[in-house]
Amino acid sequence: MNYQRSSFGIGGGLTPAVKNIVFANAIIFLIKYLNVNLYYYLTANFALHAYDVIYQFKIWQLVTYMFLHGDFWHVFFNMFIFWMFGAELENKWGSKEFLKYYFICGIGAGLVNILLTSKDPGYIGTVGASGAIYGIMMAYALYYPDNLVYVYFLIPIKVKYMVGFLALISFFSTMNAQSDGIAHAAHLGGLIVGYVYLKFGRLRYDLKRLFKSSPKKSRFTYRQGGDDAKLEYYRQKINELLDKINRVGYLNLTQEEKELLEEGSKYLREHEHKDFN
Repeated sequence: MNYQRSSFGIGGGLTPAVKNIVFANAIIFLIKYLNVNLYYYLTANFALHAYDVIYQFKIWQLVTYMFLHGDFWHVFFNMFIFWMFGAELENKWGSKEFLKYYFICGIGAGLVNILLTSKDPGYIGTVGASGAIYGIMMAYALYYPDNLVYVYFLIPIKVKYMVGFLALISFFSTMNAQSDGIAHAAHLGGLIVGYVYLKFGRLRYDLKRLFKSSPKKSRFTYRQGGDDAKLEYYRQKINELLDKINRVGYLNLTQEEKELLEEGSKYLREHEHKDFN
């Protein structure tokens, strides 16, 4: 059976969520060599098939297709790149937020792939985690745009340019009627969903606060006149901002909030351990 493959090739330790996803993909791939019939069963029922999702309501395929891969190099490069970009993001966001983002990108990539390829007569099905991984790369490019990566371990390039180049390839390849066996629509979907989620997460957060019946307000207001009071004020504000970052990400703080976070962190570093008595 031939499946479109979501993959690409480029050149810390394993964080908990990254480790679990890598191990799950590796174990499922090994089934192909341990029990071929079982693997065919998995691809028939858990790979992403537009007909199954739309007409048979097998919506679980929007998640399970991410854990199936076509061959060794497909799963190897996907998991290697997932670790390379994902571990740092998990350390920054925490495992819960990281996993939520990963699956949102993967599911969104699957939906875009169905939307754009379901009428293609050559379309059979889709396997691979690259839609979600493209979303991970988009997040990394937004947070660390000038970090260098080495394409094929040789060519240094800034992450923002690499992701921009991959986005162009995905877009034009998706528009190309000829199929090359790679799920470019899923790649494009992962990039778009990741960007929208990170950029418009603030709007989601603000709407949620707007419709709350009794929004929580800070019980502490800084008043001039006292280093102890100022310390407590900055501690309170930083805790509130860190809580917001956990929900919507640093990129969705306002400029005023980012400045307050930087100002408060600097003040605490300089004054928190001093004796003011």
